[in-house]
Amino acid sequence: MMAMFRSFVSAAQLRQHHHQHQQQNGAAASAPGESLESQFSCPICLEVYHKPVSIASCAHTFCGECLQPCLQVTSPLCPLCRMPFDPKKVDKSSSIEKQLSSYKAPCRGCSKKVTLVKMRSHISSCTKVQEQMANCPKFVPVVPTSQPIPSNIPNRSTFACPYCGARNLDQQELVKHCMENHRNDPNKVVCPVCSAMPWGDPSYKSSNFLQHLLHRHKFSYDTFVDYSIDEEAALQAALALSLSEN
Repeated sequence: MMAMFRSFVSAAQLRQHHHQHQQQNGAAASAPGESLESQFSCPICLEVYHKPVSIASCAHTFCGECLQPCLQVTSPLCPLCRMPFDPKKVDKSSSIEKQLSSYKAPCRGCSKKVTLVKMRSHISSCTKVQEQMANCPKFVPVVPTSQPIPSNIPNRSTFACPYCGARNLDQQELVKHCMENHRNDPNKVVCPVCSAMPWGDPSYKSSNFLQHLLHRHKFSYDTFVDYSIDEEAALQAALALSLSEN
């Protein structure tokens, strides 16, 4: 039994050493068989890095925009390993950016070799990729259910402006867009952020939507999700901090 335990510990130490070696040598040292594109993909948006930044304490790398919500809280946690980090010690990852400009990978749709730094723009215009997305399997329950199957599952990461219908705005972009373009719009509108949440009321119109945006959505609910506590506790934590800022 002791020999088995020593063998298990040795294997764990070997894996840890291999992981540290990968981090020291950059993403290109990832496991054999893993595509080059996936080696340079952000663990949040799952796309090739865009303006990558790295957390100094744990060396995990993300797109600059993807990490932004975590930097807006008092005590941020790494989205990947959940370790606390100093937001002042998040730096631009020049080494990753250099590799993005150097390496090419085949497009997942048309197989054309594309420089990684241009992969995002290529995929957005590649007809083969768009066809693949259109042919994705529809939602099917894992087990039989009496609940109706949704015909369309909304993308909760981006929203449409309730005033003019401008699409693909993340939460921060929505606030900025509305403050710049609809500051004097008197119409009562439904908050797209709230209506996308499980508890949201898609028919409730805010009497002052701009104030609602600034007071309720200055912080992202997703930032506060901690899988060691239940959803209700996470919601209360988010609301408490949001209210304290008002």
